[in-house]
Amino acid sequence: MTRIIVVGGGAGGLELATKLGDTLGKKKRAKITLVDRKSSHLWKPLLHEVATGSLDAGVDAISYRAHGCNHHFDFQLGSLSQINREDKSITLAAITDEEGELLVPERELGYDYLVMAIGSTSNDFGTKGVKDHCIFLDSPEQADRFRTEMNNEFLKLHAKNGDGKVNIAIVGAGATGVELSAELHNAIKALHGYGFADLDSTKLNVTLVEAGERILPALPPRISGAAHQELVKLGVNVRTATMVTEATASGLYTKDGDFIEADIMVWAAGIKAPDFLKDIAGLETNRINQLVVKSTLQTSRDDAIFVIGDCAQCEQPDGSMVPPRAQAAHQMASRCYRNLIALQSGRELKPYLYKDHGSLVSLSRFSTVGSLMGNLTGGSMMVEGRMARVVYISLYRMHQMALHGTVKTGLMILVGRINRLLRPSLKLH
Repeated sequence: MTRIIVVGGGAGGLELATKLGDTLGKKKRAKITLVDRKSSHLWKPLLHEVATGSLDAGVDAISYRAHGCNHHFDFQLGSLSQINREDKSITLAAITDEEGELLVPERELGYDYLVMAIGSTSNDFGTKGVKDHCIFLDSPEQADRFRTEMNNEFLKLHAKNGDGKVNIAIVGAGATGVELSAELHNAIKALHGYGFADLDSTKLNVTLVEAGERILPALPPRISGAAHQELVKLGVNVRTATMVTEATASGLYTKDGDFIEADIMVWAAGIKAPDFLKDIAGLETNRINQLVVKSTLQTSRDDAIFVIGDCAQCEQPDGSMVPPRAQAAHQMASRCYRNLIALQSGRELKPYLYKDHGSLVSLSRFSTVGSLMGNLTGGSMMVEGRMARVVYISLYRMHQMALHGTVKTGLMILVGRINRLLRPSLKLH
C-alpha cells in the first residue's frame, strides 16, 4: 500500500489530506498520514479576528484527529525534525509537557511520497528588538496573546475613567495589517456596549506603518487607495514610506529618527518559510527558506517530495513566482492531489499554473474592497461594499466545503447565524 505523508495542516495541507483520505484512504489504496505540531486547524486569514475577539477560535477550530477519523486519514501530532531521503522516512521530535516530562518519544515514519505544506512565519528581517517586543500573528496562540494584552490595556484605561489612550502600532500594511487595523476599531465599538461606556474610537490610537510607498502593495493602486481612505476615515494613522529600525518596550524607532509610542506592537511586515527548512535533507531552498519546486510541485532534487503553499518557491512560465496567498495554497492542493493520483495510475503529471482570482481585503464591518479577476470583461473588476463582503466570506466557505462538503458547510453557516443571536459579538473571556 502506498504511503503518503502530508506535513502541515494549514489550508493546503488539510485540504489535500482530506481529498486523499476520501479517495485513496477510503478505498484502502493508500495510507494517508497528516503531521502537524498543533492538534487543531484554524484558517490563517481569520487570525486578525481571533486577535480582536470578534471570532472565537475554540468554536471555529477543527480537530485534526476527529477530522481524520471522518475522512480516512491518520493524524500524528509532532514537529518534523529530519527527512531521510535515502530511507524515505521522516523523524518527528519527541513531545514533552510543560514540566519537561516525556509524553511521546521521537518517532520515524516511512513514506513513498512526502508532501511539505508547513506554511510560513513572520519575517522580522533581523530588525533589532522585534522578536522581544512585537507580536507575530502566525498562530491562534499569538492571536490570543494579542487579545489578552489588548483587553488588559482597555481594562487599565477603563479603571482610569477613560483618561488616556491605548496605543497600538502595526508594522506591515499587507492584508493582515490592514484588516487588523480596521478590526480594532470594531472591537472598541463593541466594548462600548458591554459596560465600557467610557471607551470609544477616540481612546484608540492605531498606527499602521508601511515601508513601501502605499498600503497593500501587492494589489492595484486604486484598491490600495480605496482601503487607505477607509482606514483614515476610521481614525487609523497610516504612515507609508516609513521603515522601522528598532522595537523597544515602549515603541518603535524609524529610519527617519521618529519614535512611535506603542503599548502593543504587531509585526506583519513579511513572511518566510520556517528556518529549519534551510537546506533540509539537501533540498534546494531560496533566501527565505522556501523549497524550490518544479512545475509539477515536486522538489527540484527529489521527485518523491512535493511542496505546496507558502513554503514553496514555484516559478511560472512567465518567470513570476506564485505569491504566498490562501488561493494559491488551495490551487496547489488540488494540483498536487491530481498529480499524486496520476502517479498511482502511471499517468503523466501536469504542471501547476497559478490563476489569480483577485484579492479582497475586509475592513471589518465598515467596508470591504478588492478586485475580481477573469470576470465577463476578461480583465479585472474593482468591487467594494456589500458585494465585496459576500465574495470575501465565500472564500472561507470554499475552504469549509473542501473540508466538510456542501451539507455540513450549510449546517455550519446555520449554526453561525444562530450563534450571532446567542453569543456576544466579542469574545470577552
